[in-house]
Amino acid sequence: MDLDPTLLTWAFVVGGALLMLIEAVVPGGIAFFLGIGGVVVGGLRALGLLVDPLSSVVTWVFLSTGLTIALRPLMLRFVQGDVSLAMTDEDAEAMGETVTVVEAVGPESPGRIRFRGATWDARTLEGRLPDGAEAQLLYRDNLTWVVEPADHADLDAELSAAIGSDVSEGDANRSPSTDDTTSDDSGLGYDPSARSSS
Repeated sequence: MDLDPTLLTWAFVVGGALLMLIEAVVPGGIAFFLGIGGVVVGGLRALGLLVDPLSSVVTWVFLSTGLTIALRPLMLRFVQGDVSLAMTDEDAEAMGETVTVVEAVGPESPGRIRFRGATWDARTLEGRLPDGAEAQLLYRDNLTWVVEPADHADLDAELSAAIGSDVSEGDANRSPSTDDTTSDDSGLGYDPSARSSS
């Protein structure tokens, strides 16, 4: 059974027009250029420039592909759909949230934290956080969260264990004693507002 040339010509024209109408319903720029290719091939067949059905299909494929590649970026630049801008950066929303340390976290030895029901790799910028400590999210470096202590009691506990005495009690009420060996050259206790004007 041979294909009627007139029927094939109308198939290209009507199919191309339908593809261009579909573009109005499902935008994206591809169906429109497929439709233009169909209408052009139908026109070439009506003029008698394309007679063979195989050459018509090959012409339609290459013409549609070329139009899509060449003109779709231009069309998308001038014909844009509805655009809504909203904050979708989950990292920015997570910064400052308090999380629980699952495995001890340190600057050189990453540990694990529990965040939004899953465990994540984490590290600190300084100091170590033991298991069960509360941490605050600073930022994410690839797949590793960088955290700091939610309160500095965990670092105080680590320091207390290291030096053998409790640094969290009475530290704020302590007055300078004769044991303090800070010199004026050390920079400790420097008050920039006390500079004399010269």
